[in-house]
Amino acid sequence: MVVRLRLQRFGRTHSPFYRMVAADSRAPRDGKFLEIIGTYNPIANNAGIKEIRLKADRIRYWISVGAQPSDRVAWILGKFGILPPPPQRFSVQRMIPKKNREADE
Repeated sequence: MVVRLRLQRFGRTHSPFYRMVAADSRAPRDGKFLEIIGTYNPIANNAGIKEIRLKADRIRYWISVGAQPSDRVAWILGKFGILPPPPQRFSVQRMIPKKNREADE
């Protein structure tokens, strides 16, 4: 059984709220899970703060036994120092216009 750390969506239309869960990779996104390991509210409150609660000890346990985080969960865990930040998905070279790129080489 491959365990994934992923987000489970709750909330209303246009008002998402997520639970971070450890789940079997074959289970549906909002289906059966093994354990709730945190919550994530991407909608900022009046003070402009997005709420994230993590059970760091349980997250470290699941990673130690081989659980694989999803892309978004890996990004969140990288922000909080639980995992090393994932590599950037873009190339700085591609941000330079082609005509200027060829001049540099």
